Amino acid sequence: MRTNILFNDNWQFVKPGTDPLAVTLPHTWNAEDGTDGGNDYFRGICLYTKEFDAPEHADGEEVWLEFEGAAITATVTLNGQELARHAGGYSTFRVNLTPALAEQNTLTVAVDNSANRTVYPQRADFTFYGGIYRDVHMLVVPHSHFALDNHGAPALRITSNVAENLQTATVIAEAFCENVLDGTPITFTIPDVMEVRTPVHNGRAAARIALNPVHLWDGIADPYLYNITAALPSGDEVAVNFGCRKIDFKPDTGFWLNGKNVRLVGAARHQDRAGLGNALTDAEHEEDMQILREMGANSVRLAHYQHAQYFYDLCDKYGLAAWAEIPYITEHMPEGRANTLSQMEELVLQNYNHPSIICWGLSNEITVTGGVTDDTVENHRLLNDLCHKLDATRPTTMAHAFMLDPNDPFVQLPDICSYNLYYGWYLGELQQNDEFFDAFHKEHPDRVIGLSEYGADANPAYQSARPERGDWSESYQAVYHEHMLKMWAERPYIWAMHVWNGFDFGADGRGEGGKPGQNQKGLVTFDRKVKKDAYFIYKAYLSKDPFVHLCGRRYANRAESETEIKVYSNQPSVMLFVDGKEFAAQDGDKIFKFTVPISGTHEIKAVAGGCTDSMTITKVDKPDASYRAEGQVENWFDKPEELVKEGYYSIMDSMADLQKNPQANALLTKIMERAGASYGDVAKNVQMPEAVQRQMAKMPLQSLLKQAGKAVPPAMVQQLNTALNKIKREC
Repeated sequence: MRTNILFNDNWQFVKPGTDPLAVTLPHTWNAEDGTDGGNDYFRGICLYTKEFDAPEHADGEEVWLEFEGAAITATVTLNGQELARHAGGYSTFRVNLTPALAEQNTLTVAVDNSANRTVYPQRADFTFYGGIYRDVHMLVVPHSHFALDNHGAPALRITSNVAENLQTATVIAEAFCENVLDGTPITFTIPDVMEVRTPVHNGRAAARIALNPVHLWDGIADPYLYNITAALPSGDEVAVNFGCRKIDFKPDTGFWLNGKNVRLVGAARHQDRAGLGNALTDAEHEEDMQILREMGANSVRLAHYQHAQYFYDLCDKYGLAAWAEIPYITEHMPEGRANTLSQMEELVLQNYNHPSIICWGLSNEITVTGGVTDDTVENHRLLNDLCHKLDATRPTTMAHAFMLDPNDPFVQLPDICSYNLYYGWYLGELQQNDEFFDAFHKEHPDRVIGLSEYGADANPAYQSARPERGDWSESYQAVYHEHMLKMWAERPYIWAMHVWNGFDFGADGRGEGGKPGQNQKGLVTFDRKVKKDAYFIYKAYLSKDPFVHLCGRRYANRAESETEIKVYSNQPSVMLFVDGKEFAAQDGDKIFKFTVPISGTHEIKAVAGGCTDSMTITKVDKPDASYRAEGQVENWFDKPEELVKEGYYSIMDSMADLQKNPQANALLTKIMERAGASYGDVAKNVQMPEAVQRQMAKMPLQSLLKQAGKAVPPAMVQQLNTALNKIKREC
């Protein structure tokens, strides 16, 4: 018999310079300092210690520990004897305690998230939480048992091959075992389908199973799962779920599932939450899944590392197509090559059985800080080959930074392509996203292309009647995503589109947008309490459940005498009521806009298809200052007549023009360094290719300064403009 004991209770935690603290796992030491800004969260070595009695076990049985996640490097010691060291903070690893086990035991786990050059991630726009932040299990198994010393992977590996007619499937079930003699029978059972015995040879047994007819795993439409069990004569037994499906990717039509073209749209997700850091329980994972399902998502990018097995299980259960990846991100470290390979091996082997996973991500924006080098390319070739060796059933992909030239051969290295684009947020205009895809598809018609990241930061406290890029308003984020969904809908060749991000997340290096320590591109807030307006435009496009949503409910105080009331719905018509009276009816498609005169406090109600939503707004004398980001430049910023001095430079000039004058360029360099500092470590090392630099150079300095927020406060912008007004233009 195999015994599985949850091992989360009665741990002592010691951080350097502090007294021992009793903790229950999951636990991280960065739940607070990793999400408050300043890029000063503790990164170092902390100790977890647990005293325990040996579990009941017979002579010859073995006792193991299974860690689902300890970040980022863990060294396990039992009774003074070091038993294992694991480098990689997001994957499962197991330790055989048997050689050092006594009646009474002291277990110590030294966990290290300090900066180094060999273990990924080391530079990225998210917090590298330290701790034993997932469950730990104690396993007691017979001497002859299913494999545990196998890169943290399940002992069962299931490969299905669905016939072209989609009516039948051939399944190869492999079981791996340890201390088992050749010829020992293993019994494979699929309840109500089959039972077969197969002998072990060299630690492996394999059975070929025909499913006729086969019940397909068909995404969110019908995520059917089979369950298979393998049993040894020793009494050890293991089971896994699996699904049978056929996937394909085509340059003109994107993703195909079981012979049907499926347009994949969803969100990326980080595994953290306000107040908890990354020490999540099943309840938090389940809530995130339900939020994505309510939105209508049929896909999720699980970034930028291996996520909890429980969340992959949820993807299987509910039918979301998942992108899985390792934390090979932002900065290529030549010294870290071996670690990328070991983390990829664990990712593929541990998650091979999940039908929801449709691709393996090799890296994310890896060229941002160092460009494309020979060593970077070779590292990716090795990863690509490793994925194909371990799994011939799924393609590889990469998420390229928008700064990487689409014609660079490096773009074509994986099986399918994806880009992270931020036109309309960090730089440029929204229309440039459309232009990028049109150009890529025209120049590379035989390549599969997707949109792996895009987004705009939004603090729900910030509102605007005239939203614009860089204002961090909920209003602009909604406008941004309206455009991106329309862009996607008109381009059927985009194989998947994943919003960055489904949820706000911890990024301690950030200090802008009114919430230090957070990246606010999520459609839902860090605490999951507020679904921002942009969430509901996705629901309008993707969900079949009838709904209506009034935008701007947090824009309660309005200074304009006529205001726009915007409604999102997946119904064909909306009726608007003002103060209980019918105001107007409108037929439309997802987005409905009404212009409403206001003079006091008004009750607004929208009705569509039997659904209703209500809010209250009030006419005020002047704009509510709390609706603007701290340090955001006031109205004078948008008045050229107050900025421009004839014959002299100003912030209305393009960066290219300012760079031509040595005095103006010196001022420009200083102010841009200050603006970049607000985005943390990553921004300091970003390398912009010439094409992007030329694009940025055409933009007026004013446009870039608006997005700098409190990093470049209004007084400083005024001083800069005054200084530029003293520099004569060259004839």
